[in-house]
Amino acid sequence: QVQLVESGGGLVQAGGSLRLSCATSGLTFSLNTMGWFRQAPVKEREFVAAISWTGGGTYYGDSVKGRFTISRDNAKNTVYLQMNSLKPEDTAVYYCATSGYYSEGAARQPDKYDLWGRGTQVTVSS
Repeated sequence: QVQLVESGGGLVQAGGSLRLSCATSGLTFSLNTMGWFRQAPVKEREFVAAISWTGGGTYYGDSVKGRFTISRDNAKNTVYLQMNSLKPEDTAVYYCATSGYYSEGAARQPDKYDLWGRGTQVTVSS
């Protein structure tokens, strides 16, 4: 059974940091592009970051570039999202997802991901 389980969310003050983790099982993790998306109330799901299967390619949404860092540990089947300098507008449910596509363009599109976790809530207070 394939599972993606996010953790690490919580409540933090503006300017603070959080590290999200997404532990996976039941899939060939090392061959998949991994992505993070977020969705705030009444907003569409937004691309946050993605990382290629080798870890050599990392891609970020404009709103998080320079503040967030995505990484992966293929030995642990886990992808991480380090979030620094958090802002109230970063408040959302954060989802990790896996994709069999390998291009940067595909990595930014939620419809190119076929498996999703249930999400973890991140709340940034002002």
